[in-house]
Amino acid sequence: MQVTKDISITQAMIDFLGLIALSRSDNTARSYKNALSSFSLLLEDRQLPPDQTPTADLGTQEISGFLNALKDFSPATEQLYTVAISRFYQYLVAEELSDINLERLRLLVKTRTRKPGKRLPQFPRDDIEKLIDYAAEMHSLPVSSDTFRLINYRDRAFILTLADTGLRVSEATGLRRGDVDWKEYRAIIIGKGDQQAVVRFSSRALQAVNTYMRLRSELGGQFNGPLSSMPLFARHDRGAGKLVKPMTATTGRNIITRRVRQCLGEQAVGTITPHSFRHYFVTAVLQGSGGNLKLAQELARHKNIQITQRYAHLSDDELDRGYHEIFEN
Repeated sequence: MQVTKDISITQAMIDFLGLIALSRSDNTARSYKNALSSFSLLLEDRQLPPDQTPTADLGTQEISGFLNALKDFSPATEQLYTVAISRFYQYLVAEELSDINLERLRLLVKTRTRKPGKRLPQFPRDDIEKLIDYAAEMHSLPVSSDTFRLINYRDRAFILTLADTGLRVSEATGLRRGDVDWKEYRAIIIGKGDQQAVVRFSSRALQAVNTYMRLRSELGGQFNGPLSSMPLFARHDRGAGKLVKPMTATTGRNIITRRVRQCLGEQAVGTITPHSFRHYFVTAVLQGSGGNLKLAQELARHKNIQITQRYAHLSDDELDRGYHEIFEN
C-alpha cells in the first residue's frame, strides 16, 4: 500500500481518539486514551519523536516492546490496552497513514498476549436475601417527614427492581415511564452496547414502582415534560426540591450502600453492590428453572452463553448435598 498522508504520530492518535469518543462509551474512550498515553511513553523511550510520521517502522518492534511492558499490568488490562493499540494500527492502515503489515502484527499479538483468567462470580446470597426482605418492608419504617417516607418507598422499589429484573444500575436509573408496559409487566430498554432489549418485571417490583410514583405525585412532584419521559426513579435531595429529576447510577450505588449499612451493619458495606443483584437474578433463574441455561441467558441478556455458565455452579444444590454427605457424616 502506498502511504498518501503525512501527519505526526501524535496527531494520528488525537484523530483516532476523536473517532472513538464519538462511537464508544466514555469508559471505553478513557481506556483507549490511557492505552495510547502508555504507548506514547514507550515511543519516547525508544527515541521516536511524537512529530514523526507513522511509517512501517512503527510496527512489530514497538508493539512487541509495548506487550512486554504490559506484563506488569493485570491480564485484563493488558488485553484491553492491546486491543486499543491494535485498533489504532488498523486505523493507520485504513487512513493510509502507514503501510504496517497487519497480519504480522495480529500474529504477534495472538502469540504474546496473556488471556485474562475466568473468575466465578461470588456474592453473599444469604445477605442479599436479607436485604431484599428488609426492602420489602421498608415502606413501613417510621419516618420524620414525607420526604423520608418517599425515599423509603423509592429505595424499596429500586432494590426490588434490581433483584427481580437483572437490570444493571445504569439501566434501572435510566428507566422512563414510557419504557414500561404496565399491563404486560415488562419494559423496553437500551442496554449494554446500545442494544434494545425487553426486560420482564415481577408483580411485586412493578407494584412497588407504581406505589412509589403515585406517592411522589400525591406529595407534589413536578415534572416539566411529556409523561412518557418521566423517570421511574427520582432524586429527593434538596437540590431537586419538588422537581422530578432522574437518579444517577451513583445515587443508585449510594442507595445500596446506605441500606446495606442499615440492614446488615457496617461490616457488610462493600460486599453488596447494585451488580450483586444481577448475579442474584441469574442464579435465581437457574435454580427456579432447573438449570435452564438458555432461559437464564435470554433473561440476563448475555450475548455469550459461556457467561451464563459461570453461574451454574452456584445453583447446583445437588453438588452441595453430595459433598456434605461425603465429608460431613
